[in-house]
Amino acid sequence: MSLVYMFIADGFEEVEGLTSVDLLRRAGIDVKMVSIMGRKNIEGAHGIRLETDLLLSDLGGDTAGADMLVLPGGMPGTNYLRESAELAGLLKAQYEAGRYVAAICAAPSVLAGLSFLKGRKATSYPGCLDGYELGEYCQEPVVTDGHVITSRGVGTAIPFALTLIEKLEGPQMADKVASSILYSKQYLSGVDYESGR
Repeated sequence: MSLVYMFIADGFEEVEGLTSVDLLRRAGIDVKMVSIMGRKNIEGAHGIRLETDLLLSDLGGDTAGADMLVLPGGMPGTNYLRESAELAGLLKAQYEAGRYVAAICAAPSVLAGLSFLKGRKATSYPGCLDGYELGEYCQEPVVTDGHVITSRGVGTAIPFALTLIEKLEGPQMADKVASSILYSKQYLSGVDYESGR
């Protein structure tokens, strides 16, 4: 069974975080929500409160057993993620080991700040990667380049989560979960991700 840690801070974007957790668990993936706030009770950007599974300190500075580390976006949640030196250390170790790191919305800026996107294709919420060095900014809902996965925002949360499942458990499992929630890629056709129309 794959193991995923999702790092959560006050002000995270609830749809991005919880959609990913929900769909990964539907795929049988062991996904743990990890608070970086020093307490398990977290409040999202839109006032939704939750209790995480773990505290950052519970990991003991080691995520070597994790197949993937995931960062949801949202503000000021992304800023808290960016400011955590302990999280940065975990992300660097994961990245350097060639294991998956994934981020959505504003959170790809955390990866960019650690130089993970140099020479890579990536995406984010519009404007969030401005000023960072990367190979190519893309407007696809989800962009995978090697072991780095990025996505654009709330409206791309489902394809983001399904991509994570596909990378960890294969396309058949991703298709099975998509079918179970009546999700079809045809829903994405004709959508302008810049304007939201």
